[in-house]
Amino acid sequence: MKKILAIVLAAVMTLCMMAGCANSNAPVDGSSSGSSAPENESSAPEGEPVDSDFKIGFIFLHDENSTYDKNFIDAANAAKEALGLSDEQVIFKTNIPESNECYEAAADLADRGCDIVFADSFGHEQYMAQAAEEFPEVQFCHATGTTAHTAGLDNFHNAFASIYEGRYLAGIAAGLKLNEMIENGEFAAEEAKIGYVGAYTYAEVISGYTSFFLGARSVCPTATMEVQFTGSWYDETAEKEAANTLISRGCKLISQHADSMGAPTACETAGVPNVSYNGSTVSACPNTFIVSSSINWAPYFEYIVNCVKNGEAIDADWCKGITEGSVVLSEINEQAAAAGTADAIKAASEKFAAGELHVFDTSTFTVDGAALDSYMADVDTDAEYTPDTEVISDGYFHESEMRSAPYFDLRIDGITTLNEKF
Repeated sequence: MKKILAIVLAAVMTLCMMAGCANSNAPVDGSSSGSSAPENESSAPEGEPVDSDFKIGFIFLHDENSTYDKNFIDAANAAKEALGLSDEQVIFKTNIPESNECYEAAADLADRGCDIVFADSFGHEQYMAQAAEEFPEVQFCHATGTTAHTAGLDNFHNAFASIYEGRYLAGIAAGLKLNEMIENGEFAAEEAKIGYVGAYTYAEVISGYTSFFLGARSVCPTATMEVQFTGSWYDETAEKEAANTLISRGCKLISQHADSMGAPTACETAGVPNVSYNGSTVSACPNTFIVSSSINWAPYFEYIVNCVKNGEAIDADWCKGITEGSVVLSEINEQAAAAGTADAIKAASEKFAAGELHVFDTSTFTVDGAALDSYMADVDTDAEYTPDTEVISDGYFHESEMRSAPYFDLRIDGITTLNEKF
């Protein structure tokens, strides 16, 4: 398996590789979506084998045909192998909707003797919390959630990763591609418009497309962006239509926060460069795919298993990033990428490791024409999403530091949303 860290983190691995594991992605080869598997997702973690009576259960919103769920499945399998777990010790439940079926799945896994139950989708959270209250002896861990740090349950935990760092690096690749196209006379600098296919207008998606845009603008300052939402995490038809709409509006490059091959295949058909998410699409889109960012969940899975094995508390909120190997990029497709892309990504990743680069540096963006030096974010989520925490200090917005799940929900200048679907 080729590893992105060889490309992105070559200079920082000696300092940070997989240091201290503690802080919504590509289909299987031959699946109906046609994508190749991610080239570097879910490297097998190091770890000692656990006891034979240990069990861990996984709840996935979809199956391996979803880019999002495939990323988790690959990480779970990598952790299983590294920790010496048998098939009987690892139980997968796929295609579990964000409904009471999630609670039923979680309760069934607890009844079957699982020490840890993990669910991968935002909408699973309330049902996981319900199960945690009913089964206090079982650890319930949930990706992308917002309430564990205020729930008061010792056995309920949230986790995410600083994926905005990966999206920023992927944005650099996009900006360099725009520059190359401008230099080749394909369009004028003021026409450097990016299209972005988003699922929902959640902070997670806003944080993602904004970080991608800021990465692109760091090397292509004339870039602008239009965003089309689909109202679904996984809808191949809607994602393809959204990409085609953006292309018809003059977007020169497309990226996405959605889970199918809809947008990448639309780009390949139209000959428009594409930056995908959660895995390389180079086998299906060899002429247009540039790079992809994703979360590597294997470090987290190793962490929670080892916590239970050693009788240690699991963090209520866990988030790691590029320097810890929890955020990775795919291999760059040199056929589509601009010259110098790997070097530019490496240089930026070194600045992340040194603390010299912050994605949401407030000197790099404005909101309604004004720079920000203060912002109250909704970190301790309530029903009204009341802002409660100051998140700007030292010249940047501190994303995913007050809790693991993103809370950057600012609409910055230079980005236009074409529709609103929640």
